Amino acid sequence: MLVTIEGIDGAGKSTLCGALAERLDAVLLREPGGVELSERIRALVKDPGLAVSPRAEALLFAAARAQLVEERVRPLLDAGRLVLLDRFVDSSLAYQGAGRALGVEAVRAINDFGTGGLTPDRTLLLRLDPAVARERADSRGETVDRLEADGDDFFAAIARAYDALAAAEPARWRVLDAARAPAELLSDAVAALEGLDG
Repeated sequence: MLVTIEGIDGAGKSTLCGALAERLDAVLLREPGGVELSERIRALVKDPGLAVSPRAEALLFAAARAQLVEERVRPLLDAGRLVLLDRFVDSSLAYQGAGRALGVEAVRAINDFGTGGLTPDRTLLLRLDPAVARERADSRGETVDRLEADGDDFFAAIARAYDALAAAEPARWRVLDAARAPAELLSDAVAALEGLDG
């Protein structure tokens, strides 16, 4: 079974993913990353010193995803494991398709090719007001990466895109209130996965 966690930067995805993986004995992988080639691509796309065009950005994310699926995700699924992904295709649909205005369907096409059409069994969207998410991200005291440095309009477009994606596929998506305390959010996430066959 494949479960993905989505949301804007600062929504609490990484915290939830770690707790959920432990609770469910799942294999946790991050995007972009998870395997050597994808980690190298991650370093490129997040580097604030690089100028990366929107189309190149979308293709780099799709390439990192293709390698991760080929090398880790499909073999784990074939072995009967529960795989938990901190971001997947929907991130590209929201960030590059909407945020970079490349078009959701164009970005979906390159990712369908890259993943061989792999679709999550369930996607959890951590919904949080973009201004609150920005405050959370800023409070971490970490160096801001190339994507996180974008403006409020960029993240507002991404948040709207996530809501539209969730509304279009209600059987797959579950929307969670990311303003809740971490323990409450974990309980909500576990409840949102009930009934899945894996």
